[in-house]
Amino acid sequence: MDTTWLQTWFPNTDWADVGRACIDTLAMLGGSLALTIVLGLPLGVLLFLTSKRQLLEQRGLYAVLSLVVNILRSVPFIILMILMMPVTEHIVGTSLGVLGAIPPLVVGAAPFFARLVETALREVDRGIIEATQAMGASTRQIVLGALLPEARPGIIAGITVTAIALVSYTAMGGAIGAGGLGDLAYRFGYQSFQTDVMVVTVVLLLVLVQLLQMLGDKLVTRFSRR
Repeated sequence: MDTTWLQTWFPNTDWADVGRACIDTLAMLGGSLALTIVLGLPLGVLLFLTSKRQLLEQRGLYAVLSLVVNILRSVPFIILMILMMPVTEHIVGTSLGVLGAIPPLVVGAAPFFARLVETALREVDRGIIEATQAMGASTRQIVLGALLPEARPGIIAGITVTAIALVSYTAMGGAIGAGGLGDLAYRFGYQSFQTDVMVVTVVLLLVLVQLLQMLGDKLVTRFSRR
């Protein structure tokens, strides 16, 4: 295959570096998204259950959880990553690269996802909860048997939004050593004024976001009962 046009249009682009950066970005996205779901889903359920007029209403606990979630959501990711460097080094042994990026990615995204889960649960018809209660179901059975299945399309949509947010976080993290496509865009596209490298990284990030959105939309449609 003739690749002369690639050298003409992208003279500064090292495609091996681009491939490694793509793998790093996908690794950061996959690892952080999995941990975000593991932590954010139960947090979102707890926020819902302890809120006003819900099964485990505890206004004090809800207020504390809500405050913590709001604070973590409001901190810009780059600042959060810098603040967490000592903690990250203690947890994974480094604050750089893929491993160093995952803890702050999770801390930044889990509260955001928890709010989306809480919102999805609030959209569940209250009649379904009351009917399940009337049959003598425990809180655990109501959550697992009624709330989560009914809210599944909304939760999947929340996962999609969170995944796209994480892509942007990984790109921002590249400016302070997170690796991936953001690092490539910053070091070569911005610092070295290599416009072709910047264009390649931006296009790849756009393609990744589009693929995530298409997959999320398809899953929401598949699991929606309406």
